[in-house]
Amino acid sequence: MAAGLGVLTPSAAAAGRRVLPGDSIQEAVNFARPGDIITVMPGTYYENVLITKRVTLRGYGARTVIKPPVTATTPVNPVNPGTPVAPPEPGATGAPVPPGAAAAPVAPAAPGAAANGRALTCSQADTGICVMGTAEQPVVGVDIRSLTVSGFKRNGIWASHTDRLSVQRVIAEKNGTWGIAQERSTRGLFRDNTARDNAESGLFIANTVDREGGATDTLGAVVRRNTLTGNRIGVTVRRVRNLAVYGNTATGNCGGIFVVGDEGEPGAGDMTIRNNRIHENNKFCKGNSRLPDIQGVGIVLTGAEETVVRANSIRGNVGASPLSGGILLFKSFVGATNTDNVIQDNEVRDNKPADLANQGTGSGNRFLNNRCESSVPAGMC
Repeated sequence: MAAGLGVLTPSAAAAGRRVLPGDSIQEAVNFARPGDIITVMPGTYYENVLITKRVTLRGYGARTVIKPPVTATTPVNPVNPGTPVAPPEPGATGAPVPPGAAAAPVAPAAPGAAANGRALTCSQADTGICVMGTAEQPVVGVDIRSLTVSGFKRNGIWASHTDRLSVQRVIAEKNGTWGIAQERSTRGLFRDNTARDNAESGLFIANTVDREGGATDTLGAVVRRNTLTGNRIGVTVRRVRNLAVYGNTATGNCGGIFVVGDEGEPGAGDMTIRNNRIHENNKFCKGNSRLPDIQGVGIVLTGAEETVVRANSIRGNVGASPLSGGILLFKSFVGATNTDNVIQDNEVRDNKPADLANQGTGSGNRFLNNRCESSVPAGMC
């Protein structure tokens, strides 16, 4: 069983660091040397974890759970002026730590973090695990496996300025924004995770989240074999290029997969979305200032270019939103067009109002050999 969960054998674990219930994961990370393996034993740990160096953090799947701290934390370094730090829960100050739970440590800033405040802000902003490098020195080769991050106000796992981050067999559930999210990063691997019941996307890959700008090259990021249920959107890739999203299952979300671009240069796209199972994403999510209501959405491309959507199974996505349907090329709210995308060899059935739809004024988009029953405009099936 231990081998199946991807955790260490006792002999291998002894060469690294082991965290027991009542211990602090953050303390183990602080004292770890680059390349160390930290094994978090089964139990519930009430803390935020900040990673700024190459380590492996492994647990025992659903049996190793990281939850929000029950005691308030106090920042030890200033953050950027105007950067909000989430307040503690009402009544949290002085709350006792449950038996067997680790008290929430105050994460020390990594080298360079005090200058920009990013690492500390992430740790203090109700995120479970933060992996934080800097523009000058990305953190390389962090590996997070086989644990659960649950119930954080913002994100389960958040990463910025990373290279070759690996997140595998993680359960990210019931978090207030994203389950697993990454920005300003390259060559990430997100495989065999479960992201469920998160308020926004289960998995979110973006260029940046704090400003507009052209799409960035992920240098081949991979989103593979993840299970995404009960989220607002299963997978969102926003203003990025050069990645693959394949073999995932998205069901019971408001929407399955969103590819989002805008008028920035270079444009979003140059990616492959293939062999995904996207069925019955019919949960209703109220719209916001950026998007209308979302319900019954399979795959949406908005402001995307040179993206291949191939060999996906997209069934039973039904709704009355402007975004509803099987595969939709949607007119961007900021005027960016979909251009030179290929929609090919997909099984797209029982989606309403249509299995395939091509909206807007984009050019060069091709719909080839899809097995479907209805399209807008007609004739694409």
